[in-house]
Amino acid sequence: QVQLVESGGGLVQAGGTLTLSCVASGRAFSSYSVAWFRQSPGKDRKFVAAINWGGVTTYYDDSVKGRFTISRDNNKNTVGLQMSSLRPEDTAVYYCAARTQGTVVPSSNQPRIYDYWGQGTRVTVSS
Repeated sequence: QVQLVESGGGLVQAGGTLTLSCVASGRAFSSYSVAWFRQSPGKDRKFVAAINWGGVTTYYDDSVKGRFTISRDNNKNTVGLQMSSLRPEDTAVYYCAARTQGTVVPSSNQPRIYDYWGQGTRVTVSS
C-alpha cells in the first residue's frame, strides 16, 4: 500500500511560481510512474504531467508545456511539480497519483489507470 501526501499549494499572483511536492510512503514507490492531475470546481479531473520510474521520461499536457516541470527524487520518495508563469486558469486542486507500472504511456493522461491518489493541495492564481 502506498500513501501519497501533497503539499506546497497556496495563493500566488499571475506570472508567479509555485512548487508542489508529493511524498510517498512505501519502498516500492521508486518503481512506480507518477502523475499530477488537477480539478477545478464543477469540472473533471485533468491531466497535468507524468514521469516514469527513473525520472527520465516525462509527459505534459499542452496547456502546461514549457511552464511546468515534473521531477522526482527516489531517494526521498518525492515527486515535485514546479509551476511557473502561472495563470488564473491554473487555479485548481492538484492531485498526485501513482501506478505500479513504471513506464509513461499515451494513456498516462487517464485518471483511471492510476492505483493510488493523494488528497490534493489547492492552488489559487490571482489575476
